[in-house]
Formats: sequence, structure tokens, C-alpha cells
Amino acid sequence: MSDLKTRFEQAVARSKQLPEKPDNMTLLKLYALYKQATAGDVEGKRPGFADLVGRAKHDAWAAVQGQSAETAMQGYIDLIESLE
Repeated sequence: MSDLKTRFEQAVARSKQLPEKPDNMTLLKLYALYKQATAGDVEGKRPGFADLVGRAKHDAWAAVQGQSAETAMQGYIDLIESLE
């Protein structure tokens, strides 16, 4: 687990140095996997229509609900590697 966590933390650091900014859907996927890996399943109410960004983030995170932290970490690592 610690090796996976180390690789995950390295991927998070590398995400800030990607050659080009990913599109919004990819950014939402990265956000969702990061939150699932670090905080677990989404909690709280879904933001209202006025908060479009918050609503999109909530929906993306809810889409990966139920994944283990390890699965989410590996998914995040794989996605970052595909963007490099």
C-alpha cells in the first residue's frame, strides 16, 4: 500500500507539471479519483443549478463512488501517465 501511496503522491505532484492543461472532462475525472482516493465516497447534498462547477464536481465524484482508495489511486496514476 505504501508503494501505491508514494506513486499516487508523485502523480499528484506531476499533475501540476503536465505539458498542456487537460480538457474539462479529464480534469473532472482527475478530481473525482483524487477525492475518492483521499476522502472516500462523496457526502453531502448535490449543489443546486446555480453552482455549475460544484455540481459537475459532485457528479464526477459520485460516479466513482464505491471504488476503494487503492483502485482510485491507481486510476489517478494511470490517467496522469496517459497525459504525460
